[in-house]
Amino acid sequence: MFKGIYHGKQCHAADIPAVLARAWAAGVDRIIVTGGSLKESREALEIAETDGRLFCTVGVHPTRCGEFEESGDPEGHFQALLALAKEGIEKGKVVAVGECGLDYDRLHFCPADVQKKYFEKQFELAEAVKLPMFLHMRAAGEDFCEIMTRNWDRFPGGVTHSFTDSAEDRDRLLSFEKMFIGVNGCSLKTNENLEVLRGIPVERLMIETDSPYCDIRNTHAGSQYVKSVWPSKKKEKYEPDSTVKGRNEPCLVRQVLEVVAGCKGISDIEGLSRTLYHNTCRLFFPQDIDASANAQLESGTTVQDS
Repeated sequence: MFKGIYHGKQCHAADIPAVLARAWAAGVDRIIVTGGSLKESREALEIAETDGRLFCTVGVHPTRCGEFEESGDPEGHFQALLALAKEGIEKGKVVAVGECGLDYDRLHFCPADVQKKYFEKQFELAEAVKLPMFLHMRAAGEDFCEIMTRNWDRFPGGVTHSFTDSAEDRDRLLSFEKMFIGVNGCSLKTNENLEVLRGIPVERLMIETDSPYCDIRNTHAGSQYVKSVWPSKKKEKYEPDSTVKGRNEPCLVRQVLEVVAGCKGISDIEGLSRTLYHNTCRLFFPQDIDASANAQLESGTTVQDS
């Protein structure tokens, strides 16, 4: 979509520079480009290398786990992922293993037994490169948490992103002390979703867009809290200075922040923003937290963890 292609049809010119310019202007500091397959992970690393503020993940999405066996050499496929992750780490670009996990809503793409097998395999990847995990859980809470429990000592922490499941599943995830929960527009559709969100402590929360999908729409329960708007045009009437209707993009993470603040009754939205950003750095950029702490200690100030 950021190349202007929708359902195989070219509707407008590629506009990644304009999308990024809007993101930086909106206060986005860094963007993590998600890999969902070996091929996508390679492409994500290529994109990340184009700007110092871009980073990426390496991993295989649950609906794509069939690619291990379709390759004809599952172990060789895994080794290619490992090599790519190591290359990206050396370049300072790969910050997590993922997107990996379980998705039982879309078993027509990949059966549960294959998903579970290669979800578990990717903990080996995280252990080898000592990176956190960017996780996907959809309608699979019991199996997901069982696999997490077995492998908990193999990785430094993780975030289960685009969370749309129940309060029970939320509490299962929160029982893992190194786990964060990530929310986006898909997490804020219904009043039940908002009630689940209210039970996530801000110190365990992250926000995201998951663009180009998961935008906040006027029909969503969370839309009542949205205050920020951008000019928007249909893709057929594309203008560089406008967002595209129905296509999510990084600048709109501000809207997710506003819904979280409104839903939780938090008036200090900038303070909330700093806490959520700190959570993100704790997981994906811990060296920044350490450097900041050392700098403040050297200057004689104290540091408090949010």
